[in-house]
Order: sequence, then C-alpha cells, then structure tokens
Amino acid sequence: MPMSLPEVTVDYDVERIRADFPILGVKPYGKQLVYLDNAATTHKPRCVIEEMSNYYATMHSNVHRGIHYLSEQATAAYERARETVQHFIGAARREEIVFTRGTTESINLVASSWGGANLRAGDEIVLTVFEHHSNIVPWQLVAERTGAKLRVIPLESDGSLSVERTLDAITERTRIVSIAHVSNVLGCIVPVEILIAQAHRVGAVVLLDGAQAVAHCSVNVRQLDCDFYAFSSHKVYGPTGIGVLYGKFELLDRMPPYQGGGDMIRRVTFERTTYNELPYKFEAGTPPIAEAIGLARALEYLGSIGVVAIAEWERRLVEHCCNLLAGIEGVHILGPQSDRAAVVSFVADGVHPHDIATFLDREGIAIRAGHHCAQPLMDFFGIPASSRFSVAMYNTPDEIERAADALRKCLYVLR
Repeated sequence: MPMSLPEVTVDYDVERIRADFPILGVKPYGKQLVYLDNAATTHKPRCVIEEMSNYYATMHSNVHRGIHYLSEQATAAYERARETVQHFIGAARREEIVFTRGTTESINLVASSWGGANLRAGDEIVLTVFEHHSNIVPWQLVAERTGAKLRVIPLESDGSLSVERTLDAITERTRIVSIAHVSNVLGCIVPVEILIAQAHRVGAVVLLDGAQAVAHCSVNVRQLDCDFYAFSSHKVYGPTGIGVLYGKFELLDRMPPYQGGGDMIRRVTFERTTYNELPYKFEAGTPPIAEAIGLARALEYLGSIGVVAIAEWERRLVEHCCNLLAGIEGVHILGPQSDRAAVVSFVADGVHPHDIATFLDREGIAIRAGHHCAQPLMDFFGIPASSRFSVAMYNTPDEIERAADALRKCLYVLR
C-alpha cells in the first residue's frame, strides 16, 4: 500500500514540468524510465537543448576578439549568460563570475591560485569527512607544495556535523575552510552561515562546494558572505563541460592566473606578460560558449518554476522515500534524517550496492551505487559503497514507490 505523502503548501505541476524533458520518455528494456541519479547529473529541458542548437545554427563564432557580426552576436550572448549567473546567485558584480569546466576545476583553481599564493607551512585547511574527492585532493596537492596541513572536522556517529566541533576546528591557524554546502552522499544541508562567520573572525576565507545545492536550495552569495562558491551546470539542468566559480572581486583580483593562453592577457612579450582584467584573467583559451548559453537558459528555467517550490516538492519526495525505505527489513539509511536535500543513500544487509543498481536498472530504474567519490565517508561508516536515490524537480511519488517496490523484489531475490 502506498504511504500517505506529507502535506505540501505550494502549487506544483509536476506533469507539466515532466513534459519539458524529452528524455523522460525513454523506455529502457521496454519499461518506463525512473531516473533517480540526479546527484550525478540532471536531465535537460527542451528549452536548453533548443537554445544551444539555436546558437550553433544562427550565431556560432569565437568570442571577444572578433569584429564581425557573428562574433559580436556570440560575445553578447556569452556575456549575457555571465550576467544571468550573477543575478541567479546574487553576486555583486559580473566580474565575480568565472566560467570553468565544472565544480572540480573551480576548486582546483582556488586551491592552485589562491592556495599557492597564500598558504604557508603550518597553515591549516579545514575540510569535513563527507567532502567529495574533488574537494579533498586539490587541497592535498597544494598542502604538499606549501607545507600547509589538512584539518578534518569529525562527524557525529550518525554522520551529522556538530556545530560545536566545527567551530572548534576553525582556529587562528585556519587560512581556508572548504566545505560542501550539501553532501552528495548524505544530502545534509550544512549550516554554513555559522561556519562562515567563525572563519571570518579568525581571518580565514571560505569556499563552498555548491554542486549539490544550487538546484535544491536558494543560494545568495552576498547573504551567505562566502568568499568563493563553486557549482556545475550539468547538476542544474544545464549542459556538461561548464561550471562556475564565484569569488569576491578583491580576492580574485589579487590571485595569480590559473592557466596561460589566449584571452587571459593584455600584452605578451618574451620579456613580460601583463594579464587581462577580471574575469578573463581566469578564462584562458576559447571558452565553452554554447554551454554558457545553455547554462543561462537552464537557470532561467529553474527560476521560472522557483527554487523554493522545487525544494518543497523535493522535500516531500525525500521524506516519502525515507519512510518507504524505513519499512524494508535490513535497509539502513545513511546520515541524519532532518535537513536533507534531494539525496537518500542506504545500504542493505547481505546485498552489494552494485547488485542492487544492476537489478533496478533492469526494472527501468536508474540509481547510483559505489563510493560516490567520497571514500573517507565510506570509511567512516565502515562500508565499501552504498546505494543512492537522488531526486529532482521532475520526479514523482509514484516513481519513488516503484523504486522501493523494485528494491523489495531485489532483496527477496538476492538474499
């Protein structure tokens, strides 16, 4: 019997939204697709696909240096995309928006450029146990080069982050705190405002990994007062191959370039090179023009529905999912049950997560299984891997029920 859903206070037309996503009509193995792998990547609405196609059909050209019609059209569209991102996340200036290849490159840029210029032996880089590998390895690399040290905030036994322990970890030796806004495994929403305030009290800067947050929470970087914010287009219904680094102007302005090449320079001689103004100092080479335009259209689409309405809908789905999984014998949900955004990870007694994912795939249900690029967190729980259901604006309660039913069937067959 389907369980009753929690009350909802927003008018939300999920069927209208689903009609905007062509891929949801795909039928793997002849079965209706249930896509619950949104934390890995989200699907693209028709308007994003059409916007990128229109760019290639009507204005494709390289940007910034051309003086012909197509180049001017492409440049204008590319820079409008930057302004769309600026307004979506509440940045003060368009120069604070740097286009990168994704969250991973954004974090690497900060670690290499800001970290290489500012970190010294004995300085501390504060992380948590639940960070994605892309928010661990870049800091290990810069620590090896500079002599700085990683300090890892411990978790409570249920995987939650203690505010008290977090504040204790940020000391006079802290130079940067780099932390996920939302965990990609636990889905927990970190109370980052408290953390940012403490970091600033000791003179440290804060980078937030927003890869799992921007599509599921309202994000305003000025209200948060974070120093850097990173996210990926493909997790907010935009194309792959592009992401965003937000940085406060005064920090970005002092940072050395991350890569050298075309468009990041003012003047080059063999004796000396002078660099371009922000944000171009960090955008060497031909940028992902069509992808920037697609990202902007995705953010406009997201805004037309409303992030608050989406978050409320996803909260219902996650609560429904947790209730259903709690009723399956031998299934254990990872992490705290409150303040969770869009992600439910679990393990099942006696059955490997990869076997669960394979079984559900044959039922037309796409989920993720593995360590989710968070091996330190798997080690914390004493497990090699977990299964993960992750929802998006287009998922439905019926899909959650189908996935839970398929999981029951899977466990019955494989145990």
